[in-house]
Amino acid sequence: MEAGPAPRAAPYPGELAVGLGLRPDPSAERILAVLAEVFPGQPIACLAALDSRAGEPGLREAAAVLGVPLYGYSVERLARVPVPNPSERVAAALGIPGVAEAAALLAGTGPLLVPRQVVGGVVVAATAAHG
Repeated sequence: MEAGPAPRAAPYPGELAVGLGLRPDPSAERILAVLAEVFPGQPIACLAALDSRAGEPGLREAAAVLGVPLYGYSVERLARVPVPNPSERVAAALGIPGVAEAAALLAGTGPLLVPRQVVGGVVVAATAAHG
């Protein structure tokens, strides 16, 4: 069964803090393509992910191309954030309910504007960015 196009995020009048859940060694091109597909034309203020992924070249390059900071959070810190859409896969792999939503909630402000979505093996979620 072939997946259809990714759902687009509803336009938001401000910048977004985007949380990402990634497999090891993602390419910048893949990350940027997913962000463009899910958040077309939407300003992104920062990216956030698991700290072990934040050091990977593809994610660092994607943040550099966007000109935004990249925040990395430990498993322990992400585990303390309640997420509305827990992931069984993340729970099995890391013992926490989720990465993308928790990272977005830590990096941004307010509730999730875009709940967890999986596009091309990349998981994204977003909140309003600070200030």
